[in-house]
Parts: sequence; structure tokens; C-alpha cells
Amino acid sequence: MAARPESSMDIHGDRQDAVSHKCGVTLNDSVQSREIVKLMEQKPGVKITYYPSMIRIDGENKLEFDMKELSEALGREIDPYDFTIDMATHYGRMVMFDDRLVFFGRLEDALPYEMADDDT
Repeated sequence: MAARPESSMDIHGDRQDAVSHKCGVTLNDSVQSREIVKLMEQKPGVKITYYPSMIRIDGENKLEFDMKELSEALGREIDPYDFTIDMATHYGRMVMFDDRLVFFGRLEDALPYEMADDDT
């Protein structure tokens, strides 16, 4: 019996061999995560996907989490390190600042920030 050829499409209908400039995070589903999602789903180009115990937030090219905005939405102070507690995983290049967490879908876009880090 001949082997069945593998599909070049993934389960979402996207080509597996296409270059993606997407980036994003997967959060553990919690009260705090749901508040973060409420804020992020209002931003252009952001896609939210709910799973049984996780919530995925995807962006194209760049996805930014502003800690001041999140703090206001949550009613308490949050910093990038607090944010990562709810983060199960991420994809794209993550750059952490004091006041925000930024994910880049293209390595080239993140390099200027990482190069500046090397100078210190």
C-alpha cells in the first residue's frame, strides 16, 4: 500500500511552508487572563482563540502588551514579570521593557532592541 502524501496545509488551512510573521502568547485561562483578553481584543490585528484551559492571543508582525493599560484594566499594578506568570508559552521574538512586553513576528524587527541590550 502506498504511503499517503502529507498535506501542505495545517489544520487551520494555512500553508505549512509559507513564511509567517505572526507572533503571540498563550495564557492560562484565569480571571486575570480574561481581563487581559478584553483589552487586547479591542486592538487592530489581534486575534483571540479560546481553548478549554488556555487563551491564545495572536498578532501579525508585532504584538505589544502595555503594562500601564493592563494595570488600569486589572485594577492593580502589573509589570512584565507578573504578566509572564499567566503566560503558558509564546512565539515570535520577545523583548521585555520596564513598561511593556513586545513580541515581534520578524527577527529583523527585534534585532535593534536586542543589539542595544548587548551594548550595556
